[in-house]
Amino acid sequence: QVQLVESGGGLVQAGGSLRLSCAASGSISASNVMGWYRQAPGKQRELVALITSDGSTNYADAVKGRFTVSRDNTKNTVYLQMNSLKPEDTTVYYCRYQSLLPGRQGYWGQGTQVTVSS
Repeated sequence: QVQLVESGGGLVQAGGSLRLSCAASGSISASNVMGWYRQAPGKQRELVALITSDGSTNYADAVKGRFTVSRDNTKNTVYLQMNSLKPEDTTVYYCRYQSLLPGRQGYWGQGTQVTVSS
């Protein structure tokens, strides 16, 4: 079992910044991928950014150049620095953990609301 605790969401004006954090605990694999998805009401959950335990990253086109994903492996924590926020970034953001060992299930955080006012 892996537990994910998110923090850092909130309300910000367009053009502003927020930083999300997600701390993982429990049975953490040395080789894993962590990151962020988001889901608007009535829509599918979509990838925002991922980072592997060795530092490889992947971003959705919509956030490239504005968001930066990073991690601290000593703390099993992943971060999402969100700059130049737009109203369309408003939604719930979910942390994701997935072991890269075969057959292991993935885990989701509880979600944190990000609201960008225009």
